[in-house]
Amino acid sequence: MGEATLKKVSYDEIMNMEKQERVHFANSLGGFKSVGLIGTQNNKNQTNLAIVDSILHIGSNPPLFGIVFRPGVLERHTLENILETGFYTINHINEKIHKQAHQTSARYDRDCSEFDETGLIPEYKNDFFAPFVKESNVKLALEFKEKITLSINNTILIIGEVKEVYFPEDCLKKDGFLDIEKAASLTCSGLDSYHKTTRISRLSYAKANKEIISII
Repeated sequence: MGEATLKKVSYDEIMNMEKQERVHFANSLGGFKSVGLIGTQNNKNQTNLAIVDSILHIGSNPPLFGIVFRPGVLERHTLENILETGFYTINHINEKIHKQAHQTSARYDRDCSEFDETGLIPEYKNDFFAPFVKESNVKLALEFKEKITLSINNTILIIGEVKEVYFPEDCLKKDGFLDIEKAASLTCSGLDSYHKTTRISRLSYAKANKEIISII
């Protein structure tokens, strides 16, 4: 884009937006987000599948990821299943399944499985309790470790430890970098916009007084 005049939107203007407009606007401000399908089941073996765009890398030793659950009065079957069983999966979304993935955000009754409603196939691997999404190319198995409630707005952060990972073998580089673009993983922005990615470059580790170079 060429140089453009920047529009200013104040806090008061944001708060005066119609509710859905404000939700769309605020959800767009953070940039592109990690998006995935969270696979769970309860102790009665009822499966659940939910799209989440708030997946956070918490740490590498041990490997930890967080998921943010927004406050609300509605039933949150995914959260309930994680707290009940202690296990869940994160499944990357690709172009072939992005519409089905988006459909899982609809409100279904407890006895309805989003797997059944969308046609996505639950897959069980290595006796792990929670279901994976068969059509996903990158799949993580996690064990629940901690729940944190943020006092500012009652948002809940769930932290899990990675127990297993599945991905196409040719996507793993010698230095440990997992090429999720090669695996066809999508990203998202706002509430409903899905995107492919195009890598510009990978850069060398930044150090003082040392030139940064491209490593691919």
